[in-house]
Amino acid sequence: MNSKFKLVYLLLMALIIASCGSKKEVVYFQDANQFETLVDDNSFTTKFKVDDLVSIHISTLDPEASAPFNLFRGAEEGGIRAEQVNYLVDKNGEIDFPVVGKIKIVGLSPSETRELLRDKLSDYLKDPIINIRIRNFTVTVLGSVNRPGTYQVNGEQISILEALGLAGDINIKGRRDNIMVIRDFNGTKVYNRVDLNKKDALKSPVYYLTQNDVIYVEPNQSGKTASNLDQRASIAVSIISVLVTSTVVLLTR
Repeated sequence: MNSKFKLVYLLLMALIIASCGSKKEVVYFQDANQFETLVDDNSFTTKFKVDDLVSIHISTLDPEASAPFNLFRGAEEGGIRAEQVNYLVDKNGEIDFPVVGKIKIVGLSPSETRELLRDKLSDYLKDPIINIRIRNFTVTVLGSVNRPGTYQVNGEQISILEALGLAGDINIKGRRDNIMVIRDFNGTKVYNRVDLNKKDALKSPVYYLTQNDVIYVEPNQSGKTASNLDQRASIAVSIISVLVTSTVVLLTR
């Protein structure tokens, strides 16, 4: 009799161990201590790349003086404003700006480009206000996430966690310890891997994403071997079935 109960006990322990192993794979930043403070010293700044679409608007106290530096498509009709033209960063890293001509902005941040334009416009305008925005800042999240796809970024900065949040987070079949970020530097692809189980991920050079970055979440072992149900869940169901069967046998003898 004791040996039979011992068998049930061992099966229960196996179930507990299986569930603990699952937790270790799905919890973010497992080595972060309670009330631990991490100072964000990441000096990341968005830089312009080839094929970026850049919106630039120049304004001054004299609208007529700044008008030649703002290009619009179409005419204002019925209260509908004309659409402002965006500037494409060409293969040489330049944009063709009105009046000024070709300006090389590839590798510059929006603030650096703002200062460059302010210097270029100093002969034409007094104290111009320059608004710059990347219009095609997107990131793509693929693999074992709940909503894979390409997402538009409204600001100038987005972290890998925010991008995964847009994609509905990593699903139960995805590995959190080996996230791949594919980054394009004007035609050169660079591959980086991030372990989101550890707090050092916050210091990764790809923690903050750049435009057109691709995040790929590879499947874990259960994701590779199971098609519909997570293998771990299948194992748990099998163990529970054995437990129920064993319990019934013990109770009926």
